[in-house]
Amino acid sequence: MKAPRFVLVLSENWTMTSGRDLPTLVRWAREAEDAGFDAAMVSEHIVLGPDAGAGGVMSNPREYALPGNQDPRTPWPSSLMLLASIASVTSRLRLAAAAVIAPLRHPLALARDLGTLDLISEGRLVVQPTVSWSRDEYDALGVPFEHRGALLDEHLEIWSRLWQGSPVSYEGRHYSFEDVYFEPRAHRPDGPRMWFGGRRLHDKLLNRLVQYGHGFHPLGRPTPEELSRLRTAFAGAGRDMTDLEMIGGTRPTFPDAWSCAPLPPALESIPEQLAQGFATFCIKPSQFIDDPDGVGAFCREVIKRTDALLRP
Repeated sequence: MKAPRFVLVLSENWTMTSGRDLPTLVRWAREAEDAGFDAAMVSEHIVLGPDAGAGGVMSNPREYALPGNQDPRTPWPSSLMLLASIASVTSRLRLAAAAVIAPLRHPLALARDLGTLDLISEGRLVVQPTVSWSRDEYDALGVPFEHRGALLDEHLEIWSRLWQGSPVSYEGRHYSFEDVYFEPRAHRPDGPRMWFGGRRLHDKLLNRLVQYGHGFHPLGRPTPEELSRLRTAFAGAGRDMTDLEMIGGTRPTFPDAWSCAPLPPALESIPEQLAQGFATFCIKPSQFIDDPDGVGAFCREVIKRTDALLRP
């Protein structure tokens, strides 16, 4: 069994640092690389509206932001610009642009940013395109919320053509262009690595995984039935499941509405997840520590405790 890989989640750690102190996030990424972590992850929103907190804000500010549970004032810096800064101070760390809300941009413009970041980092970029959930965000940017799935599918088809070479033409329901030249392209001839995920493995998500996916990053733990559907779909498409990176996570148990969670219980599910085929695990430091100068030591502790859990 291979040693698990860890992803440091840099979004939403505002109990540890200010939302304006972005150099600290860059430093944490460098410290995570030095400690042996595999990747740093940054999610995104462009703007938030009242529906961000429509379900009531999270009970503990260290918890993950989910649809309808966050303060609309939550800071969301540009994920791609932040990851570009991280690329400049690291050499091995993968750059996970999680929750890139593709329909809010034109596919050519977004492909330009993704391809450039992938080229700068020499192929370290991982992209998780999504439709997200906030109607207010779509309304503010003038994008029809009800078309978000179809828009994403056209993005994916356009990107796959752009990575292959110029000129490129496309005629779709939402986007069309003829004989455009797109250079420079991404680092790999088939573009950045692509993860997909969501609350459940619905048909559209399954199709995107089979057609474009390099990784499956579900929100929460998928059911055995969903994993079986995924294996069946990959086999039917002639794809090998061993080529699909499975991304799991750690779930803290907070003792109250403010305090950090203890680390050891959050790691206990890793052996079980490894047995299910998951090999990469996301962890958010502010859920477990308060010290902005302790991220490197925290990363080393995560690896050390996990090694102990897996030791015969």
